[in-house]
Order: sequence, then structure tokens, then C-alpha cells
Amino acid sequence: MSRPPLPPFTEPTAIQKVRLAEDAWNSRDPERVALAYTPDSQWRNRAEFIHGRAAIEAFLQRKWARELDYRLTKQLWTFSGNRIAVRFAYEYHDDSGNWFRAYGNENWEFDADGLMHRRLASINEHPISEVERRFRWPLGRRPDDAPELDELGF
Repeated sequence: MSRPPLPPFTEPTAIQKVRLAEDAWNSRDPERVALAYTPDSQWRNRAEFIHGRAAIEAFLQRKWARELDYRLTKQLWTFSGNRIAVRFAYEYHDDSGNWFRAYGNENWEFDADGLMHRRLASINEHPISEVERRFRWPLGRRPDDAPELDELGF
């Protein structure tokens, strides 16, 4: 299975890869997201270590069961060869209606078929009030005209 764009990345293909990942995560569909990773993919997500597609899918099911109305923005930070670094922010609320914003960085490594073999994520979050929310588009794909992280001052 191939997941274009393929490495080695150029700036336009790295930006495209980042947007495709953002779109998949904003679908909140664990099966769809997991298909972008190699069967033996390795993750570090905060302090959790995850191995393989089945574990990724299970992790994402748990994540989106508790992170409600999840909306994510990713932005290319840098790239080289088969690696991409991104920064991101997302907002969600819990089942009590408490809102949060998370910020982070991810380092991605891809195989020759464009599947992500390694994902290393560092994430911090903090509570926000409903009025502090910045991601207010309808659930799903972020609109093309929505502000980027730089424009939001993040």
C-alpha cells in the first residue's frame, strides 16, 4: 500500500503530507488514521509507547471517546528526506464540558511507500474557557481559509 506524497519530500509535498494528516485526524476516524502508519509503526505519545496499527487504532478510539468536539491544526515546521517535523494545537472538551487546548510538536519518519513508521509526540495542554476557543469551524476538515497557527499567535 502506498500513501503519496512519497519521500524524499519537497516543501510542497511536505506541506501536503501535513495537511493530509490533519484532515485524517480531524475526521476522528481511528481506522482511517491508523491506515497512514506502517503495520509495525512505533509511537511515543506523551509518556505512552504504542506499537503497531491495532494499538494505534485502540489508542485513538480511547482518545476521541474522552476528547469531545476535537479540532486540530497542524503546521509544517521543517523536513528532510523521509522526515517531517510539525507543530500543532488542538481543542476539545471533556464529558463535563470543560474545554482544553493542547500544543505540541511531532517528529515523523516515513518508509519508502509514504507510510509513517515512527511518530514522536510531545504535548502539553491547559484548561481554557469556552470563550477562549479559537477553533470554531464545524466538526471535520479545517476550512482552507481558517487561520494557521502563526496567524493565531500560537
